[in-house]
Amino acid sequence: MTDAFLPDRALLRVSGADAESFLHNLVTTDVAGLSAGEARPGALLTPQGKILFDFLIWREGDGFLIETDAEQLDALTKRLTLYRLRAAVTLAPAGQGVTVSWAPPAEGAADARFAKAGITLTRRAGRHGDGDPSAYHGLRIRAGLVEAGRDYPLQDAFPHDVLLDLTQGLSFRKGCYVGQEVVSRMQHRGTARRRVVLVEADTALPATGTDLTAGGKPLGTLGSVDNAHGLAIVRIDRAGDAMTNGLPILAGDVPVRLTLAGWTGLTFPSGGDEAQA
Repeated sequence: MTDAFLPDRALLRVSGADAESFLHNLVTTDVAGLSAGEARPGALLTPQGKILFDFLIWREGDGFLIETDAEQLDALTKRLTLYRLRAAVTLAPAGQGVTVSWAPPAEGAADARFAKAGITLTRRAGRHGDGDPSAYHGLRIRAGLVEAGRDYPLQDAFPHDVLLDLTQGLSFRKGCYVGQEVVSRMQHRGTARRRVVLVEADTALPATGTDLTAGGKPLGTLGSVDNAHGLAIVRIDRAGDAMTNGLPILAGDVPVRLTLAGWTGLTFPSGGDEAQA
């Protein structure tokens, strides 16, 4: 199976003469640099730099499509409407459900997150197949790519926590946007400590939401799970210290192994070292 229909995703069309500048100056993504046929991740942040909404965005005609969780769509639309003011921008729902495909030839916008992981995966609006979403999520888990709601709650994570700095979802070259000062400071000071890790066990992993611990100390919380494979956002400095000191890492009472996806270039720090990218 090389495609899947995701019924829990929804689309918002952003169009009008000011659509590009409106989005570029508001969200984390470099919208002006977005190529045709490319879907990039992004987020609208709180002023404190945490993720208020997450999404994927790609060009469609002279406007843009924003794909997000269906449960986020209305709230995201309302928030963007608040920021619109007098800009020549139209916001309109563009349907529910997205088809993803990961075997060439595949039509649609190429997901930049999967491209970083060496996987060609495209996204397009509507139903264009009946593949099981679990196959897609299994692929996503093994690639080390998280989604809000499945792996972390909104307003709880910074962009660095979910690897937006490594998946073309976070620009450090454009001007100000909501929350930009906080995330820029994290980038330049190298203070990102929470990162996405791959979780693997010799048996089936416990349920999403299970605590990860080492030596009785919390590391993070288990996110998406696919049998013995899963994702988590953890304190990689604490995980690195646990590994250095030979402490077992547990998901509940299940022994697990943590790794950082190779495509990230990250390493587990230990002994006060900085995480390397």
